[in-house]
Amino acid sequence: MRSMLVFALTAGILAGPGPDPGRQVLGPGDGWGSHGAGTTGGSAAPAANVHTVSTRDQLVAALSAPSPKIIKIRGTIDGNLPCSSYTTGGYSLDAYLQAYDPATWGRVDPSGPLEEARAASAARQTAHIKLKVGSNTTIVGEGRTARIKGVNLHVDKADNVIIRNITFEDAHDCFPQWDPLDGAEGNWNSLYDNISLTGSTHVWVDHNTFTDGANPDSAQPVYFGRPWQVHDGQLDITSGSDLVTASWNRFTGHDKTMLIGSTNNPSQDLGKLRVTVHHNHFENTLQRLPRVRFGQVHVYNNYYEVYDPASFVYALGVGVQSQIYSENNFYRLGRGVDPAKILYNWGGTTLTARGDLLRVGGTVTPFDPIAAYNAANDPDLGADAGWTPTLHTGVDPASKVHKDVSRHAGAGEIA
Repeated sequence: MRSMLVFALTAGILAGPGPDPGRQVLGPGDGWGSHGAGTTGGSAAPAANVHTVSTRDQLVAALSAPSPKIIKIRGTIDGNLPCSSYTTGGYSLDAYLQAYDPATWGRVDPSGPLEEARAASAARQTAHIKLKVGSNTTIVGEGRTARIKGVNLHVDKADNVIIRNITFEDAHDCFPQWDPLDGAEGNWNSLYDNISLTGSTHVWVDHNTFTDGANPDSAQPVYFGRPWQVHDGQLDITSGSDLVTASWNRFTGHDKTMLIGSTNNPSQDLGKLRVTVHHNHFENTLQRLPRVRFGQVHVYNNYYEVYDPASFVYALGVGVQSQIYSENNFYRLGRGVDPAKILYNWGGTTLTARGDLLRVGGTVTPFDPIAAYNAANDPDLGADAGWTPTLHTGVDPASKVHKDVSRHAGAGEIA
């Protein structure tokens, strides 16, 4: 029944001028999100289920209202509070740093009253900024100025959700946790994404901008010799989520950008995590563009701009049993950025990559990221992901990508 609604609504959108973005649906064949019943969000909502919101409390109320529903974001919603508002149990950063300094505490997990106070403070922040999005919902920004700041939208065990035309800014964690066993030197880990998909299906994330705003990763201090990490992902798709299309978004100035599959345990992810990533602009982002485990992920017509060789980690993370099909992307690299770092092997064995272009300086050349990776690393990655995508509305030549995506990706650019 929903597939008939997709056709009818799409036909109406295409036929009439000035369509209401809240009533727009994902078009037939537009990536994995269009599979089966398709993704229509709250487009069928009656007038009583259309909410225009401009504060966090209004957004919370609208998210709790009956579905199908359309939530229109007007202006800026700042969902976070000063970190002191969440602090409890005697927590302070200075005391935490003194208590768990590896030089005196050693390389074991923090425990005791201060770690308990940190966790309790984090739980209070989570309750305030992590907002659940239910099934049959469209969240769309009005005009060019809609912004959600300091909020983690959590699409959890939901079906049929659309999120469009919003600038997401700085979902920062006030209480990162020190993990001395994460990597060779330990790391700080934070909790919040701008958008998290867990156990959800039929989701379309389109024409949004993701930014850390005035609180970028690059400006964070260093504690215990490691960067103080207050941000997690910008768009993470995990825990058996499936049938997702992420299109025409702008991801900028961020570290851990897009994670597809969060664990090497296949119990909930095998046969799922099918995601299409197309016409997105990754601008000075450092890694996870995306990083993939298990899923059949179609990555096409994306524009990658990477200029700083000191901070760039990788673009495509080839994880356990991942099946990335990458085609007709455009990579613009600074002169010091090694093309072999476009791929990183996180335990995968193969992917397909075809039709890409590479620009360094003013020179544009065909680019084979697998060949570049294999020339610098052992063991080699194979060149056949084992499947061929069919759900797309057409793959543009890579030569068109940098102009089209830089002009039309991001919030404020929907037709």
